[in-house]
Amino acid sequence: MLKLEARPEPSKVWTYGSPLLALLITVLVGALMFTVLGKDPLKGLQMFFWLPVQNAYALGELMVKATPLLIIALGLAVCFRSNVWNIGAEGQYIIGAIFAGGVALLANADSSRWIVLPILLAGVLGGMLWASITALLRDRFHANEILVSLMLVYVAVQLLSYLVGGPWKDPMGFNFPQSKTFEAVTRIPRLFDGSRVSIGALLALLSVAGLWVFLFRTRAGLALQVGGLAPAAARYAGFSSRKALWTALLMSGGAAGLAGALEVAGPIGQLTPYVPAGYGFAAIIVAFVGRLHPVGMVFSAILMSMFYIGGELAQSRLGLTKSLTGVFQGLLLFSLLACDTLVNYRLVRGKAWGK
Repeated sequence: MLKLEARPEPSKVWTYGSPLLALLITVLVGALMFTVLGKDPLKGLQMFFWLPVQNAYALGELMVKATPLLIIALGLAVCFRSNVWNIGAEGQYIIGAIFAGGVALLANADSSRWIVLPILLAGVLGGMLWASITALLRDRFHANEILVSLMLVYVAVQLLSYLVGGPWKDPMGFNFPQSKTFEAVTRIPRLFDGSRVSIGALLALLSVAGLWVFLFRTRAGLALQVGGLAPAAARYAGFSSRKALWTALLMSGGAAGLAGALEVAGPIGQLTPYVPAGYGFAAIIVAFVGRLHPVGMVFSAILMSMFYIGGELAQSRLGLTKSLTGVFQGLLLFSLLACDTLVNYRLVRGKAWGK
């Protein structure tokens, strides 16, 4: 029989091979799921893995979905590498959208195109402000950042609902809970005609390069990572755990807030109760599938955005529920957790029980 045996040291091959095996398992289980639902498994998998990349327009939509996922995941990677468990990026994303939307609502048709910059900065500040609540409670009162950041998500959702159903409600919106549509001057510039891809995609790629430099080429990045891996060693080296906590959460919150600003001033164009799209939670999977590495998260963000688009296509073309997106995300996460066992353990032959 087969049994698990601890490796002398973590396997470098399985460190990067585990996500690929997890993806393969996700595809196989997904095919089985489509079969059980009475749908053609090949057609079902086509919705998730081919149609999102079949032409230039589809690739553009893929980039639109991948941009907020990547930006949020980059911020979360800073937290997770610092052993700070920010699970509330969705709330920081929503508050960033609210702050950015508030600035956008102040604009009029005569406003300068440069108002886009204050809108994005407002989103970053909003996300940082919301994350700072978690940092303060963890720093001063030793509150659990997992619970605090997660509960703040629901506070952010209620705040958004209040604003779009009350003070910021569009008086010409036929009583729908939404703000007025933002002026065209506030919209994030697009990169190509006929595509919704905006400069947010470039900001995401610049953030990838910036995070790589920060993590692997700066003393501050080293301090964060050492503090996460070995707190005692970090204290001995003179690194401040309080500074690491605040830096990680503020960077993560700012990234999530930026993603929220790019969404409401880009594809959405107004504040609605549907701004929360689950990006903050999905980005956690993006971060871990990408091995908390800036480059790895580019590919995992693309994969996760394929799941989003595939879920929408399966709903419209196969008559399946849109929650299929969450099913594929969950399959990938749990498959990855299972396959990660092979990083530190290997399968070997052993004697059967009783022999």
